[in-house]
Amino acid sequence: MADQPILALEHIRKSFGDTAVLHDLNLSIRQGEFVTLLGPSGCGKTTAIRIIAGLEQPDEGRVVLSGTDVTGLPPDQRRVNTVFQNYALFPHMNVYKNIAYGLKIQGCKKAEIRRRVKEILELVELPGFEDRRPAQLSGGQRQRVAIARALVLNPQILLLDEPLGALDLQLRRQMQRELKAIQGRLGITFIYITHDQEEALNMSDRIVVMREGRIEQAGSPAAIYERPATRFAASFIGESNILEGRIEDGSTPDSVREEGGAAFQTPAGRCLFAPPTADALPADTALSVRPDDIRLTREPPAGFTLSGLIADQQYTGSLLRTTVRLSGGLTLKANRHGRLRNQLETGETVYVSWNPAHAALIGGYKDAEPAPFPAACGEAEEVQ
Repeated sequence: MADQPILALEHIRKSFGDTAVLHDLNLSIRQGEFVTLLGPSGCGKTTAIRIIAGLEQPDEGRVVLSGTDVTGLPPDQRRVNTVFQNYALFPHMNVYKNIAYGLKIQGCKKAEIRRRVKEILELVELPGFEDRRPAQLSGGQRQRVAIARALVLNPQILLLDEPLGALDLQLRRQMQRELKAIQGRLGITFIYITHDQEEALNMSDRIVVMREGRIEQAGSPAAIYERPATRFAASFIGESNILEGRIEDGSTPDSVREEGGAAFQTPAGRCLFAPPTADALPADTALSVRPDDIRLTREPPAGFTLSGLIADQQYTGSLLRTTVRLSGGLTLKANRHGRLRNQLETGETVYVSWNPAHAALIGGYKDAEPAPFPAACGEAEEVQ
């Protein structure tokens, strides 16, 4: 990918009436990237791509496309096309005419239109469907036609606003694979909008997590999932255990410290994590640990003093979902895979640990105030 970004949003602000939708949004996207804007309804992701497309004007800031400021240009003067969730196909036109419509408006010759429509139908695996109308197509086929109609114009950027939301689960997963394959073959920059975490993780080169008009975190799917930077990112992307507490350098075992680990005191006891490289870390913070990374044992692991009772277990075949109630009323979720030999029983006392490298130090907003932290943090008592 080229170093020069194909798109830059610079200090974008947008309000509707008294409601601020985007707050000083800054984002650069490289040529050929598949970038997903991920967040709950109302986070500003749709407004952001409407501004990129020229369908909305920002109150402040610039949209720079291939080095050119296009903020004031109308949609038809930007090489940006959009695919919507509702497809927006012309019901009275057949597939060929739907796809050819934009080329005709551009003044392309008939032979050129025929060639490009034929090529794009092969790309989306719909050759032979030229004479069918939208009502004669399945949902997945209509979505392919909508994508073909956008791609046939050779846009620099394709914007996709929750395009798979109307499809059933199996078809949605199939279309995820197909969209990623098409994007890879063409090398066009895709900017994709969804609130579906699985879609974002499966398809993206980079995920931009948005909340209340701001970027909460941006990075690769692995970085977002494994090293969430804030409580919101940790809880919105998959499932996560969040433990409030305090970094306790003085209580870190020598063997852990030698390997770059550090101790973290919670109201339920001590645990370990691998701190990020930083000049200074906040004393009071939180850890995020995914349920898949939690280990449950009958014997206390080195460096950890978290213990509790198995409160509930849900067997789903290859996965056992376990809830552990720690001292102080805290609970953790743990997933165990495989045949589960020597299975722990509900009501049994267990010790909780994880690989310190799999615990992410997080910050950001708090939904509620944390539980009062003890004045003196000792080892957690076993829950009887």
